[in-house]
Amino acid sequence: MLNIVFLDSTAIPKHIPIPKPDFPHQWTEYEHTGAEQVIERMKDADIAITSKVVFSREVMKQLPKLKLIAITATGTNNVDLVAAKELGVAVKNVSGYSSTTVPEHVLGFIFALKHSLTSWYRDQLSAKWADSKQFCYFDYPITDVKGSVLGIVGKGCLGSEVGRLATALGMQVIYAERPDATEIREGYTAFVDVLKQADILTLHCPLTETTQNLINIQTLALMKKGALLINTGRGPLVDEQALVDALKSGHLGGAAVDVLVKEPPEKDNPIIQAAMELPNLIVTPHIAWASDSAVTTLVNKVKQNIEDFVAQELG
Repeated sequence: MLNIVFLDSTAIPKHIPIPKPDFPHQWTEYEHTGAEQVIERMKDADIAITSKVVFSREVMKQLPKLKLIAITATGTNNVDLVAAKELGVAVKNVSGYSSTTVPEHVLGFIFALKHSLTSWYRDQLSAKWADSKQFCYFDYPITDVKGSVLGIVGKGCLGSEVGRLATALGMQVIYAERPDATEIREGYTAFVDVLKQADILTLHCPLTETTQNLINIQTLALMKKGALLINTGRGPLVDEQALVDALKSGHLGGAAVDVLVKEPPEKDNPIIQAAMELPNLIVTPHIAWASDSAVTTLVNKVKQNIEDFVAQELG
């Protein structure tokens, strides 16, 4: 009987049932697992289920029974894939489950920033409207989404769907070519030109050595004054302090992020600190992916990944 250990079950909302494989197995579930607990909890396990627990070469070398790491996410940054292959450990992730909810979250960010919704909301926590001598007031900018130029970095499942929805709203969509590209592919625009032209820039590219800190002091300076930045991809795509500085200087008109370099963030994280005083900086806690339908699809695909692996590899 296979031993399955779910190391961080709180990565799945409690109201979403987690389906278990149909074959005979022993199931152990932990809400959280610290780095110092992984080896002890996994020493007798054949299959690990995890979202963010790190499996380094050193960890996997001490787990000779381990056959599969089933990731409850798309990203595989928490697993040393080279070491896993060398050690005979299969790694299965899940893609495509958030192809509706993430693009919708991006659109929500766009409308919130373009219409200054957080500023108007913050005002209602005081008596500002009640004290107004007019039926309304005009303290914050409101600009149309329709007609805006949306620059998209990453043309995969999520970037393409964001582009489709944005086009339906009347936005002009341009896709950024890779920054280091020597040729511009059909359907793409040079990365630097996208920075210069976009009213809104949204990030949907994978995190790699070449995309880490893709948005930094230099690239932010190339963006047009008043432009908006959205990141629902990976936190390290953005230099956090550079982003805060661009907002405070007024060069950027606003930003919305669902991801940070370290999650959960330290209390002194520059973006978290800035969000307390800047109404044009919106932060959500890495939940763009987490609609009920998306999470249900995710856990069902994790179950299917495990069952497929056992049927094909263990027979």
